[in-house]
Amino acid sequence: MEGINTDEVIEEFEALTKDAGMVQRETLERILEENGSAEYLQNLGLNGRTDPESFKSCVPLVTHKDLEAYIYRIADGDPSPILTGKPIPNMSLSSGTTQGRRKLVPFNDELMENTLQIYRTSFAFRNREFPLEKGKSLQFVYSSTPGKTKGGLGAGTATTNLFRNSKYKNGMKAIQFQCCSPDEVIFGPDFHQSLYCHLLCGLLFREEIQFVFSTFAHSIVLAFRTFEQVWQELCDDIRDGELSSRVTAPSVRMAMSKLLKPSPELADLIYKKCSGLSNWYGLIPELFPNAKYIYGIMTGSMEPYLKKLRHYAGELPLMSADYGTSEGWIAANVNPKLPPELATFAVLPNIGYFEFIPLNNDGERLYMDPKPVGLTEVKIGEDYEIIVTTFAGKSSRFRLFTLTPLMLGLYRYRLGDVVRVAGFHNSTPELKFVCRRNLILSINIDKNTEKDLQLSVEEAGKLLAEEKLEIIDFSSLVDLSTDPGHYVIFLEITGEPSEEVLKECCDCLDRSFIDAGYVSSRKVKAIGPLELRVVWRGTFQKILEHYLGLGTVVSQFKTPRCVGPMNSKVQQILCNNVAKTYFSTAF
Repeated sequence: MEGINTDEVIEEFEALTKDAGMVQRETLERILEENGSAEYLQNLGLNGRTDPESFKSCVPLVTHKDLEAYIYRIADGDPSPILTGKPIPNMSLSSGTTQGRRKLVPFNDELMENTLQIYRTSFAFRNREFPLEKGKSLQFVYSSTPGKTKGGLGAGTATTNLFRNSKYKNGMKAIQFQCCSPDEVIFGPDFHQSLYCHLLCGLLFREEIQFVFSTFAHSIVLAFRTFEQVWQELCDDIRDGELSSRVTAPSVRMAMSKLLKPSPELADLIYKKCSGLSNWYGLIPELFPNAKYIYGIMTGSMEPYLKKLRHYAGELPLMSADYGTSEGWIAANVNPKLPPELATFAVLPNIGYFEFIPLNNDGERLYMDPKPVGLTEVKIGEDYEIIVTTFAGKSSRFRLFTLTPLMLGLYRYRLGDVVRVAGFHNSTPELKFVCRRNLILSINIDKNTEKDLQLSVEEAGKLLAEEKLEIIDFSSLVDLSTDPGHYVIFLEITGEPSEEVLKECCDCLDRSFIDAGYVSSRKVKAIGPLELRVVWRGTFQKILEHYLGLGTVVSQFKTPRCVGPMNSKVQQILCNNVAKTYFSTAF
């Protein structure tokens, strides 16, 4: 595939979003025409109707739980048209870090094409502002070995399904998304060995690296935290032209041997640059002088890693990647100059049919019987929960936007994401991710979201920063074994904070939850004092290792922020690694 014409892609996107309402109506009609024979829709009595009014009156709002029986029939090998009019060849496994268990989501070539389409759109806008030169990218991407469902369908992580698709690499070349590491590193059997080799490949091609990427900001921070520990060993490998014995996988060693030749000059240069840094500030541009930006998902649960990422990035821009979920893509980042905290995403109106449940500022429905509004009916500044209906065929409205859309068969599916409408791009809304609705700390009348938890931890982090310490990672749970129940916050911290500072942090965490229900409940002792548990260094690495053992890849991993009862293993890891405990005296 030749390089794309970015101006043409942008022109097509502008045309697509001029009348998003009309595109949405046509999109729904095509979805229902493609899937009219599906058992699920037949049972709901649509009888071939494709208009929005009939669709909304016949088809209920659903969650993944409502569809599990249908999805498992497909996974078990039932060939009949259950959710879609066409067969589904593969399944994707979600990471399981959000709900505590992994979800099966249908996957096929159409989802891969949809992914490339989103990538092309955002690349066109990104490259207009930050043009890339010919070169490579340092990508911290990883794949796992795909398996099979009971019915013989392929089953792997979404990233594994993408990386193993023959069309993916060609599509990435068209948008200058060529990884500097060989496939054997990406598909390596051991994450730690692959990470080490990704870093080594980046250094070998340091002059050619145009940008640094991983799916999530967490993976980039993890990579350069690792670099701090192994940089001298990497220099030795480059100097001697021999790969470290820590890499044992034969396929990876063979691939790396073709790249690695003795280079004392490069090793000395890297050693000098690393030795000259102050606390690793500006590490990335120092190592990769021609890099234009750092790219990956940096919103939502990734925001806590931005401070550390900026430390490594120095003056290099951080850019948040596009907005999607395990179930598919929603919107593209067409405003690449915005910092991640302000990032917005323009909905592509022909990749699915979208509805929005109005919410108040507490993430609750505005009405007892919510009536979702359409894509073009949302209001700027208001919060909504997204409902998606996904494709099962091809859209032919626009040439460059001829998507081979999702063949997931999700109808009026509640994603559980809360978004805020930041504005409009022509007639399609630009969304800002707020939080997941179901990730809530709640005991009494209190409701604190993942974002509330993040803001509380940030305030405590300011106290630690005064002591030149930082929070590596954090999580939380509700402890109902006490009467009354109380919040428990787990922090992993660099260095050794004093007892006084940690007590202040505990009180600060408690005071920083400003939800009215929480504050009033604390004052009348309906909720007990917040508990801070400081865990040993490496605790959150153990959580990562746990998920890797379940088949999750690092590219897909998100630290669980609110650990529920279904996440008993993660609770066990956290509780078994507590170094110090403090109770708040803030109320």
